[in-house]
Amino acid sequence: MPPSSTELSVLLLRLYGLAHAYPIDQFQDATLALLKQALPFDSAMWGAGTQTASGLDIEVIHLHEQPQEMLESYQAIRHLDTAAAELTRNPRGVRGFHAPSWFGKREQAPLREYGRRFEQANFFISADGNPSTGFFHWLSLFRADESARCTDRECALLALLSPHVLQALFINHGMHRHTLYATHLAGAGHAICTPAGTYCQRDPTFEDMLRAEWTSPSWQHLPAAVLERVQRGEARYDGRHIVITARSEHGLLFLRARPRCPADALSPRERAVAALAAKGLSQKEIARQLDRSLSTVRNQMQAVYRKLAIGSTAELVHQLRLAE
Repeated sequence: MPPSSTELSVLLLRLYGLAHAYPIDQFQDATLALLKQALPFDSAMWGAGTQTASGLDIEVIHLHEQPQEMLESYQAIRHLDTAAAELTRNPRGVRGFHAPSWFGKREQAPLREYGRRFEQANFFISADGNPSTGFFHWLSLFRADESARCTDRECALLALLSPHVLQALFINHGMHRHTLYATHLAGAGHAICTPAGTYCQRDPTFEDMLRAEWTSPSWQHLPAAVLERVQRGEARYDGRHIVITARSEHGLLFLRARPRCPADALSPRERAVAALAAKGLSQKEIARQLDRSLSTVRNQMQAVYRKLAIGSTAELVHQLRLAE
C-alpha cells in the first residue's frame, strides 16, 4: 500500500529533520533507511555526474549496501548502460527498469552478468539534470528479487519524493559548509563542486566574485586556474581581485570566495608573525616560538603594520579576520 498523505507529510518532515541533524557522512544512509519505509529496495547508488558519448562519468558517488567493487566493475561496461543514457532523454523524472529485459541485447550480456553479480534485477532511476550540459544528480534504487518489478505507482511515489530528497541533500551540504567556514565574512560567497569542478551549488555572491575576476566565467565548471590549484592540493587561489579558498571533504569541494584585502599582501613569514601577535604574544615570545631573532621579528611587525596601515593589535586582529 502506498503511504497516505499524512504518512507522506510525516516522512518529509523527518527527511528535512535528518538534513539538519545528521553529519554529512551519515546523512545519505539515514535518508535511504527512511526512504525504504515507503518504497522497498535492497541497495542504492546516489551520485552526480555527466553523461558523455562514452557513458556516464561519475563525479560524486555514495554506495548503500553495495561494495566499492561494484563501482570499479561498472567502468568496464558503462558504455553498454542504456538505462543511464535515459537520463539524457528524461532529465527530470523517474523510471523503473527490469534489468534482464532492458539489457536484453546480445552485446549487453556483460551488463546482465553485472546485474546478477550485484543483485540489481530491478531498479529505479530518479534523475534531476540539465540536458544541455549532461550533468545530473541521480538516485538508483536496486532490488535483488527479479519478480519485484517496479510499478507505475511506485515510480510516481519516487517522483514525488525525489525533489525533496535532493533538496534535503543540498541543505545537509550547506550545513556542513557552515561548519567548515564558521567565521562570517561580509561580502564572501560560497559554492560546492564535484572533484572535477562541476558546480553542485553556488550562491549569488560567489557568482559576483567570479565576475569581478573573470569577464565571462563558466556557470557549469569552476575556473580552470582555480581547479588546477585545488587538484594540486593547494587550498587557496590568489586572484587579482578575489581570493578563493577550497576544502576537499567527503568527495566534494567546499569553496569560499571573498574580495582581496590588505592582509593578502603579507608574505608567509610576515603572516606567521602577525598571527601570533594577534593572539597576544609579545615580540620576545614570537621570536622564541618561531626561532627568529628579536630584531627580525621587530622588523617584520613594522612591515605588517605598515602594509596594513594600522596602529594597534585590535586593528591587526580585524585585518587578519578579513583574510580568513
